[in-house]
Amino acid sequence: MDAFGQVVVDLRAIPRDVRKDLRPALKATGDRVAQDARARASWSSRIPGAIGVRVLYGAKPGVVVRVNRKRAPHARPYEGISARMGSAATFRHPFFGNRDRWYSQKTRPFLEPAAKAHGAEVREDIKQVVEQAARRHGFH
Repeated sequence: MDAFGQVVVDLRAIPRDVRKDLRPALKATGDRVAQDARARASWSSRIPGAIGVRVLYGAKPGVVVRVNRKRAPHARPYEGISARMGSAATFRHPFFGNRDRWYSQKTRPFLEPAAKAHGAEVREDIKQVVEQAARRHGFH
């Protein structure tokens, strides 16, 4: 299990007709984490509106809470994710665009704390949603 409390359910093994039935319930589970992340990022005018939830059944199936990087390109450094260093407590950027003067700024994580806060309930919800769908469709 990773830092986000990832739940592994092989959604690819679920028949297509059952997937359609599962999608709204799985999305609702992810929406609770997204709402918490939005509240934690309320200091930003762009990040909360860029947070979304997707249910994926392809090569990397799962319920994904993510930030649209085109709508909020500053979300990644504020979350503490650096392309070079993994995670950090601060990030650096040019001071008002002046590349001769750099400024260190503290991160303000919002996704990871939200995922950790709801990890146990999300795991239980996903388990119940999959079990209920399996019973409804005669797979249990």
